[in-house]
Amino acid sequence: MREAGIKRITGTNVDKNRQDFIVMHFLLEDLENVISEYSKGLLLDIGCGNKPYEELFHGKINSYIGCDVVQSDLQRVDVICEATNLDFESEVFDTVFSTQVIEHVNDPFLMLKEAYRVMKKGGVIIVSAPFCWELHEEPYDFFRYSKYGLKSMFENSGFEVKLIKENGGKWAAVSQLWLNMIYSTFKSKKWYAKIWKGVFINLRFTSLFNSFFVWFDKKYPSYLLTLNYVVVAYKK
Repeated sequence: MREAGIKRITGTNVDKNRQDFIVMHFLLEDLENVISEYSKGLLLDIGCGNKPYEELFHGKINSYIGCDVVQSDLQRVDVICEATNLDFESEVFDTVFSTQVIEHVNDPFLMLKEAYRVMKKGGVIIVSAPFCWELHEEPYDFFRYSKYGLKSMFENSGFEVKLIKENGGKWAAVSQLWLNMIYSTFKSKKWYAKIWKGVFINLRFTSLFNSFFVWFDKKYPSYLLTLNYVVVAYKK
């Protein structure tokens, strides 16, 4: 049973001195673009947590409903249900949105089948999924996805894929993962861990590191490796 009340992100403002700035920068940039272009009508956020992306939909949709398997720490979940068994009637929603959730669902094909069911014909689904990330939220961390795997999954679920967009390239991925590994040592009680923590956090080396690699990744783009993908697809 998943634990209720786990602390989740609450908004889209990410300080450059945060460990996850690089991944969030590229994810938010791409989400904002596709949300602006494709979202509409009544929206369902599957795995909504604290609805941190709700502000990106302002002026684009009519209503925002969030569901999750447990209640969030800020009590933002409207309906408690599993992504594989959505507690909604069929053909209700114009837009389905789910970000960084599908890797935590043990049957992602059933999740997509349920999303398809609750969508109106012509409705749009926007999903983000990781390609490159360390284990997290264990033991509920099941999958990583390539763009080819995502295309196959969505098409086999009845969707027409409109877009699959990389969230940053190889330099963003490598630098973010390297920073994650550095931060993982901060939990150690060794003397060198305290020094590294002071340099990266208190002296704001993390901010400089993040700024440089966001710039470098955009200056020299290469998508051999990426952190996440954003998928946009329609219900036929």
